Amino acid sequence: MRRISIFGATGSIGVNTVDLLERQGGAKAFDVVALTGGRNIDRLAAQARALRADLAVTCYPDCYAALKEALAGSGIEVAAGPEALVAAADRPADWIMSAIVGVAGLQPGLRALEHGTTLALANKESLVTAGPLLLGQAARKGARVLPVDSEHSAVFQALVGEDIAAVEKITITASGGAFRDWPLERLATATVKQASTHPNWDMGQRITIDSASMFNKALEVIETKEYFGIDAQAIDVLVHPESLVHALVSFRDGAVMAHMGQPDMRHAIGYALNWPDRQDLPVPRLDLAQIGQLRFSAPDPARYPALRLACEVMRLGGLAGAAFNGAKERALDSFIAGEIGFLQMAEVVEAVLDRLSGESGLINVEINLDNVTEVDHLARRCATEMITAVRIKR
Repeated sequence: MRRISIFGATGSIGVNTVDLLERQGGAKAFDVVALTGGRNIDRLAAQARALRADLAVTCYPDCYAALKEALAGSGIEVAAGPEALVAAADRPADWIMSAIVGVAGLQPGLRALEHGTTLALANKESLVTAGPLLLGQAARKGARVLPVDSEHSAVFQALVGEDIAAVEKITITASGGAFRDWPLERLATATVKQASTHPNWDMGQRITIDSASMFNKALEVIETKEYFGIDAQAIDVLVHPESLVHALVSFRDGAVMAHMGQPDMRHAIGYALNWPDRQDLPVPRLDLAQIGQLRFSAPDPARYPALRLACEVMRLGGLAGAAFNGAKERALDSFIAGEIGFLQMAEVVEAVLDRLSGESGLINVEINLDNVTEVDHLARRCATEMITAVRIKR
């Protein structure tokens, strides 16, 4: 019986992972070691009971009592706090879903790889902030990292049986988000509610807003470079409103392999869960005759400055990804709180990158957990200063 843990079980990726586990036999087919979540205690407790998990962890210490009460009499162990997350990753498991949002997912992922675990990686920030550290850990411990982002899963699948040296270009697609058809001048007035509605995918609020700004795609560009070891110049982005072609791999002989599927994250999750085999998945099937046409266009640099910033991060290297992500997360918090406008998120991130890349020793230092954490905190502090300045101007 495979031992399974899910980090970030109550988010959209985690919920879909639990759904697939239950469809494939649930507690009768899997030994669920640990489930972790945030403040959605009712959902976390229900998942833990349904899958008969050994351990349930909330990352918030103030939620411990509520989780303990919700699981009273179940025999399921309860813990809380960041240290408990890392301790949960120390528990032996054959397969772990890493779906914690943000840089908080890095340390549990590293700890899991220490034990040679297969890590299904939905936490894009781990590769963006510390790609060489994470992948180096996997290589040293004989562990495997399987991509769960739909785009990177698509590339991974297109490369089965292929030599990465034969790849000429990798193209990942983007829906364009909620504002792809808005006039540019209207973006300055975009609201949080408007940015939180995705035209194709059913995702959490933060990633949906990141889709509208294309910061999500910027992170994925950096992920592509780190995971597949391909030159930044060989990575391309296309706006594809239908979200049916998730990625394309172009080879040096002129052939192009495209991965297609309905916009349903259970494709990528199910592939990682069952790899190297394929199982029946409860996802809609494509009917190309009914769809009729597929559209593609180059992203507008003026509409999506985040993509330009991703190129700058890859040029700088080192811990530029940690600075970029920390500033992005802080700017997103501020937009959601109504402190800055939609367009000002990119302005804040660019200002932080400019400052930190200009200060000797802050970017080009050894990539280890302590340094990643330090640069992340520094980027957030710098972003807060920039946000205060923006608010004064407003």
